[in-house]
Amino acid sequence: MKYTGEDAEKRAALAVADLMAAAARTAPKGCGVDNIEVLILDGEEKAQLAAEMRRVAKEIDAEFFDRDAGNLEVCHCIVLIGIKDNPLGLENCGYCGFENCGLMKQAGANCTFNITDLGIAVGSAVSVAADNRMDNRVFYSAGKTAVLSGVFSKDVRVAYGIPLSTSGKSIFFDRNPGAVLV
Repeated sequence: MKYTGEDAEKRAALAVADLMAAAARTAPKGCGVDNIEVLILDGEEKAQLAAEMRRVAKEIDAEFFDRDAGNLEVCHCIVLIGIKDNPLGLENCGYCGFENCGLMKQAGANCTFNITDLGIAVGSAVSVAADNRMDNRVFYSAGKTAVLSGVFSKDVRVAYGIPLSTSGKSIFFDRNPGAVLV
């Protein structure tokens, strides 16, 4: 059987996405509590997320959501990493700025340990992409849109997206906020 470079590149991107999911899962977590949720989208689901990013761009007047949607449309896949809203309940922690976890949740804030765990998981995932020479970029816009549109379980309130691309030049450079890629 004969495969084109494009076929191999898509398979490579999906293989790297799988490794990134494993890296996010095994990243260190506060008190050893795993609140990470990882998803990989390609095909129609990826296209739906990009379309939703364009809609959100207009709704919140954020051009960079539209620009990022253009990047997502030409990528092979996206790894989405979210954190469930599950405070660790450490006695008298207060690191979030509230006296206790109950007051923090009541105010709609996020547990500092949960958010830190998300950052470590994202860092672990992108290091795998870099180790495999896969072009990537961390997108707040894709994570936020995935949360808003219900791609994650209802317990996930904060997430980031990491699209993966193979091309002669990284599509994630030389971008301007209003640029739309086709």
